[in-house]
Formats: sequence, C-alpha cells, structure tokens
Amino acid sequence: MRQHYLALLTLVASLPAGAMTFQTRIENVAWKVEGDQFECRLIQPIDGFGSGEFVRKAGEQPVFQLRSASNVLGAGSATLLAAAAPWQPGRGDVNLGAVRMARSGVLFSSSQSQASRLINGLLDGRSTVVRNYSGEGGRPTEVRVLPVSFVKAYSDYQVCTSKLLAMNYDQIRQTQVGFPGGRFDLSADARARLDVILDYLKADPSVNHIELNGHSDNSGNRLTNRDTSRRRALAVADYLKAHGVPEEQIVVRFHGERYPLVKNNSPANRARNRRVNIELDRVAPVEKPAAAVVQQAAPPGTAPAPQAKAL
Repeated sequence: MRQHYLALLTLVASLPAGAMTFQTRIENVAWKVEGDQFECRLIQPIDGFGSGEFVRKAGEQPVFQLRSASNVLGAGSATLLAAAAPWQPGRGDVNLGAVRMARSGVLFSSSQSQASRLINGLLDGRSTVVRNYSGEGGRPTEVRVLPVSFVKAYSDYQVCTSKLLAMNYDQIRQTQVGFPGGRFDLSADARARLDVILDYLKADPSVNHIELNGHSDNSGNRLTNRDTSRRRALAVADYLKAHGVPEEQIVVRFHGERYPLVKNNSPANRARNRRVNIELDRVAPVEKPAAAVVQQAAPPGTAPAPQAKAL
C-alpha cells in the first residue's frame, strides 16, 4: 500500500503545471468486463468524469473510447498519450496523435492501431491519457486511465473476446459465395462461409429475411446460364434450410449472366462473376388485419341483439 501512495505522489508531481486531472484514486481503481457474442467491453470508471473503455465488436479489433455525460475537456482536438509510469524514470510519454472530441456521450473512438498501443502501454505500466489545452489561459485538462490491476482485467477481457462471433452484422449482411466452372455444388470454402452466416443467424434471431441472388459468367448460352444461376441459388438455400433456417425466410432469385461484377474477359474475372449474393435483413412481421365481424339478420319477431357501447 505504501508503494501505491508513493506512486500516486510521484504521478501528481509529474503532471503538467496547473493541470486539472480526472482520475480514480489508485486504491479505488476497479476494471469491469462486460459483453456477449456481439461485443466485449473492458471499462475503468473515472471518478467525476465518466469512463475509459476498450470496445471490441465481433469481427473487429478493439478501439478505445472515452465516455462522459458532460465533456469538461471541451470539444475540438485533444492529444492521446500512453504516459510513462512515474516509478520508471527515464521513459518518456508516447504521443499517439490527436483525437476529435464530441461534447457528450462517446467523446471519441480511437483507431484500432491506437488502441493496440494503449493496451500494450497499460500492460507495461503506462497510463492512458487524454489531454486538452482549451481551458482558460491554455490550462491543460486531462483524463487518466490507470494501469492498476490491468493484467488481470485484460485476461478476463480476452476470455470474453474469445467467444465473439466471427463477423458482426455490418460485415455479414451482404456477402457472397463463389462457384467453380459451370458447377453448382458448394465448395468447402462456400460451406465454411455459410457456416459463419448460420452461426450469426442462431445468435441474432432478429435477422429474419435472407435474399439469395444467383449469377453466372457468360460461358454458356443464356438459357444454360440462367439455369446454372438458379441451381446455385437453390444449393445455398438448401444448405441453409438443412441447418435450421425456415424456408419462409428465404427468397431465391437468379439472373444468369445479366449482372456481372466485372467484364467476362479473363478466367479470373469469370470466376468472380460465378456467385450467389447473400443479403440479410431485419423485416418487421406483417400484421394480418382483424377478421370482420359479420352481423346476421335476426329471425322475424325477435328483438335485435344489443349493440356494444364504447366506454
């Protein structure tokens, strides 16, 4: 504990003169790991400010985000640093460049490269620092994320990221599988890509509409090409249905050679054109209109049925 307080005193002494600094006291630093198959977060709450967070989405590398309900750093540009640990003299801060600040909420998201260097810095005892000089008289204001207990927290974070899906919705919503020559059976690569899509569909049932558009190159005549593109699209549809996708969620179209990605003027280009495009979507279910109530005529000599009154 005595070493922690000595480090804190050294840290305060090393701050820029007159700087206003937001950070959690060393003895109160607590990292949190939150996440699921779609996203993992490694969070350090910052007293009086908000939080610093490493965020990794499925299919992507992590970024660093600073969050605050009210940005005391001010809008505009700020400097992102991997600040040297005060108990390791002779080491300088690593300037990772400027970031553009918003006024509230997510103040900025770093690049993936910046986040990687910040993580390595924290593992090496460096603090993550965001510094701005927009205060009165150019007075520096900064926010610090401290490396206390980071190694253990990062290990827990890696457990979370190991369970992320291979791709996120933005990456997977429009994709394609290719086909060799005039064939329409699925290759090992095509099945592997479809398995990634199936994993996502199982994790996100809100994705309930799949459009399959079959295409060919111009190697055959129009009728042959059209039939080949149809059989390719149906091969994809059959694979998805065999692995649990409801048939009513799948729409199949086929276009032959009509919509090439590139000109059919080389074997490589023709290979690109032999494909099934796959588009995923979230479609709200169509509500069926309520059945109309049929009023039957009363038999002669009977009183009409009483009418319901609106309350």
